[in-house]
Amino acid sequence: MKIKGCWLVLSLLAITAGSSAQVVNPHLESIHIDGFIGERIQTCIDKRVKGQDVNELIEPFRYLTEGNLWQSEFFGKWMLGAIASYRYSADPELFQLIQNSMEKFLQTQRPDGYIGNYKPEDRLTNWDIWGRKYSALALLDYYRLTNDKNALEAAQRSIDCLMDELKERNVDIATTGNYLGMASCSILEPVVYLYRATRNDHYLDFAREIVKNMEQAGSSRLISQALRDVPVAQRSPYPQQWWSFENGQKAYEMMSCYEGLIELGKELDDPLLLEAARKTADHILKEEINIAGSGAAFECWYGGKALQTYPAYHTMETCVTFTWMQFCARLLRETANPLYAEAFEQTMYNALMASMKDDGSQISKYSPLEGRRQPGEKQCGMRVNCCNANGPRGFALIPSVAYQSDDTHLFVNLYLPSAATITLGNRNKVSLTSRTRYPLDGKIDLTLDPQKNSTFALALRIPSWADEDYEVTINGERTESLYRGGYLILTRLWKKGDQVAIDFKPKARVVELNHTQAVTYGPLVFARDSRFQDGDIDECAIIQRDPQGFIEATPENASAPFAWITLQVPMILGTDLENEENKAIKMVNFCDFASAGNDWAPEGRYRVWIPKTLHVMSEPYHRY
Repeated sequence: MKIKGCWLVLSLLAITAGSSAQVVNPHLESIHIDGFIGERIQTCIDKRVKGQDVNELIEPFRYLTEGNLWQSEFFGKWMLGAIASYRYSADPELFQLIQNSMEKFLQTQRPDGYIGNYKPEDRLTNWDIWGRKYSALALLDYYRLTNDKNALEAAQRSIDCLMDELKERNVDIATTGNYLGMASCSILEPVVYLYRATRNDHYLDFAREIVKNMEQAGSSRLISQALRDVPVAQRSPYPQQWWSFENGQKAYEMMSCYEGLIELGKELDDPLLLEAARKTADHILKEEINIAGSGAAFECWYGGKALQTYPAYHTMETCVTFTWMQFCARLLRETANPLYAEAFEQTMYNALMASMKDDGSQISKYSPLEGRRQPGEKQCGMRVNCCNANGPRGFALIPSVAYQSDDTHLFVNLYLPSAATITLGNRNKVSLTSRTRYPLDGKIDLTLDPQKNSTFALALRIPSWADEDYEVTINGERTESLYRGGYLILTRLWKKGDQVAIDFKPKARVVELNHTQAVTYGPLVFARDSRFQDGDIDECAIIQRDPQGFIEATPENASAPFAWITLQVPMILGTDLENEENKAIKMVNFCDFASAGNDWAPEGRYRVWIPKTLHVMSEPYHRY
């Protein structure tokens, strides 16, 4: 059988046509994920989503007493995570919780359409519009899930109220709130969804007005700055006051605005809006995202990729982690560029999985590359914070990204032990089963069961780290292996029971930066953890590697009770080479970054970047 292999770049707009909120995959009829990722998703649903006291999140909306804080975001974030979790799990208990919560929430809407908790005189200031955004997103996603017209009407009345207030007070939305207006202007996303649901032109006009105001002098100018290739950490002067309107580097709010710009670009058929988002994401990848797939400090871009080996205060906020994943998922949907799937995977396995405590009871606010995990502060006088509310959305996003399709292609983006049913356009359904221990090793066995024999393209994402001699076979017959970092397209007449076997042959390797070293294996990052009790995790060392940077080390599954995957790394520890015993190579235990410090014990410590001992007889020390 002749197999066609090629690399693919095309539009996946059809994948999510008609979506009203979030990154949703309507061609994915069902999916169940097993293994470590599946267990973590389910734990998050059971403990974080279903375990949340939702009444506490709704209570602030009953009183118009706020003028400064952001508690009005918490309910919307929770609801979005709960709905996405229900789409994956079909849990009837969760659906009942969603429905009951929405009924209570709808009762808080004021006669003028306002849903929020700000005093009338303080509306349009600080976090008011940001909170309205999350309420509108939640209402629209609930409408999409249930077709409840009350939710759609509530979203319309809420956005109409905002439009009326801006007009009556003669206020430019881009001058409100914080961070050069980005917090307020991010409401662009639900405004576009509302237009998509109603086809009422005044919502499209409002969306255009938001973008016009965004581009004015003194505002964020997210389109023009992106098209001029301005790095995200240099979008505005260093602020005199960090938490203020003048800070234009705020990571979370910036990416949220680009998500709205992508959606508006689809409605207006304006490729420049997508291009601005794409250029921004590429800058974030190049300059900000660290080895664990996250970034930012004090929630702002700061050129952190080059500085990631230096401990930083308040780094890798979970809200930034999730929003980066959602940004990548949206760009993957629009461009079919597997670069965004690889970035999503890196963040998923490392930064996101590290954010949740081992028992699922909490999600950390920050997950630095060294130190210890710990709870975030309680915010706004409540028993929750932004990341505990937002983090579950990251876990619930994974199923919708794993497999995607259009009329002629079935895309395998994530290699998870799973069973899924995917529709190819309106013509055929394909059941796909993936059996794998990936990323413990690089072997994946796929079984395809099309509803009827048909010709289509199976698009396999080939990671950039795959061995140059990686293998793909169909029913035992090896196919041509092409370049890494793209999609390998296998076009043939697919029949029930066809088998595709993949072996990426990953190797452990050393990454060096700023005279420190880190260990990776496939998409995983590893860390020393004090619970191994095998020495000082902060001690300098030389990791033993070959000239290409590879390590003679094989990962193991569950060799330590607290870890998912462990790896023994050969190292020469410390600075003493006089004693032959000290000079000997020692095997030091590392674990996957997600497991590092996952019990949040105050006495525990972990570390990704290992200081490299300077050896002036063997290297040009003047470089350091």
